[in-house]
Amino acid sequence: MPSFYINLDGDEYAGVWGDSGAYDDEHKSGGLAKLLAYLRSESIAETEDYLLERYGRLYTDAEDIRLPTPRLIERNKVVILPTETVTPSISPYLARRGISADIQRQYGVGYTEGQVGYTALPWHLPDGRLANVKYRSTKGKRFFYVKGATQIRQLVYGISVINEQRIDTAVICEAEIDAMSWASVGVYGIATGGSHMTRTQADIIKRSSIRKLILGGDNDAQGRRFNAEVERLLRGSVELLTINYVEAVKDANELLAGSAESLRRVALEATAIPTISLT
Repeated sequence: MPSFYINLDGDEYAGVWGDSGAYDDEHKSGGLAKLLAYLRSESIAETEDYLLERYGRLYTDAEDIRLPTPRLIERNKVVILPTETVTPSISPYLARRGISADIQRQYGVGYTEGQVGYTALPWHLPDGRLANVKYRSTKGKRFFYVKGATQIRQLVYGISVINEQRIDTAVICEAEIDAMSWASVGVYGIATGGSHMTRTQADIIKRSSIRKLILGGDNDAQGRRFNAEVERLLRGSVELLTINYVEAVKDANELLAGSAESLRRVALEATAIPTISLT
């Protein structure tokens, strides 16, 4: 019997969802923004920004307008977390998914006391300072971020690794595990943490050591939209290349699980995206 439900009726609880089979209180219930945040793989604050940008509009009819008391939230505040938030450690869960121990160490994978059953994936500023942490369940697709930390939309996963080693060629992905999958076959990866790229993330890449960027969104319609968005924001700033997964796989990690050599070949066969001539 399904455990997930959404209330469709009533003024007070319309749109509220619940899951009686949830493993913890964090994933037991919530509203539209929280649900969409899970589906988009981003924080609730980032989803609220998206909803306002996509569907927000001015009143056009002459009517009795009541303005709610505004919530003052610092959306772009940079918060630095203590380095001891994450204890470096090799994750058996990631190892089973083909992520080598060396790559896990380079990307700072570890754990946090009290977060049992979750692998800690640290997100750093370009200079290496810890700004947020994604906790990924080792037994499902559940995840969450550190509350009150720097928003993921202001960060690029893996960029500190790129800058520290002065790497000039990288693959950009949606998810952290895919970024590490590429790195495990010799082509370092970065990720936006979802299926969208912000201008802040694009600016971080422009200021990095990257000069050649391979578009590595998932092998589906959403991934192709992601690649197109990255191309639009970075065209003219770095050399862009596109890949063809060929095999019927969803993403880089799935291809890595089947054959590391196949994933490496896909990267080597990436083709340059033609630049637009203005003459």
